[in-house]
Order: sequence, then structure tokens, then C-alpha cells
Amino acid sequence: MKKILFTLLMLTVSLQIFAQGASSSLEESIYASGKIYVVVACAAIILIGLILFLFSIDRRLKKLEKYSDPKN
Repeated sequence: MKKILFTLLMLTVSLQIFAQGASSSLEESIYASGKIYVVVACAAIILIGLILFLFSIDRRLKKLEKYSDPKN
């Protein structure tokens, strides 16, 4: 039952992606003014920051697990 619901959910998501054929005036103005590069750069910086934060948390957690391991 879960597989069927998951499959239907994925199909509806993919149908919405194909339904976005017409572009809006906001999209055209962002592309025309060149601000899309600023948006992409900000999104990339945020994504890189989150990835680095997760890696630092992982390293700290591994260090804590190593110190609290009762076998050592």
C-alpha cells in the first residue's frame, strides 16, 4: 500500500513539472535583468554552507562517539 501511494505521489509531482510550460512576466524580468545569477549564487552559497555545517557536526559526533565508546 505504501509503494502505491509513493508511486502516485511521485507521478503527481512529475505531472506538475511538465505543466509549467508558460513563463510568467516575473521570470522574464529576472532573466532579462541578469538577477537570476544573483539568485543562483545565493542559493549555492546557502547550500554549501549547510553541507559544511553538516560535515562539521558529523566530525564532532564521531569524536564524541570515540571518547564515549565503552570498549576503549
